Amino acid sequence: SVPFLVRLFPSLLTKFVYLNFLAFPFFTDFRRPELLVNNTVNLHLTTEPGVTVGIWHTVPGSRGAEARGQDQRWYEEALADAHPVIIYLHGNGGTR
Repeated sequence: SVPFLVRLFPSLLTKFVYLNFLAFPFFTDFRRPELLVNNTVNLHLTTEPGVTVGIWHTVPGSRGAEARGQDQRWYEEALADAHPVIIYLHGNGGTR
């Protein structure tokens, strides 16, 4: 019966393959990453008209004391300074 259900409902297969309806750890608000990871803020970047990408910006531990208590503007300016930026792409099946 599984192949029959997959044939009728192909979106069902993608849900079970990628499990993108689950947010792990459970009962966590991923819009507030500062509660999960130190020195982290939630930002949105507009890459082109009509396309917005959500990101978490985490500064390294060496800049942790400098970042403590800073607002979102400080994190946005930190993206443009001379420090290197590492981009981690988690794929399409998970959450940030």
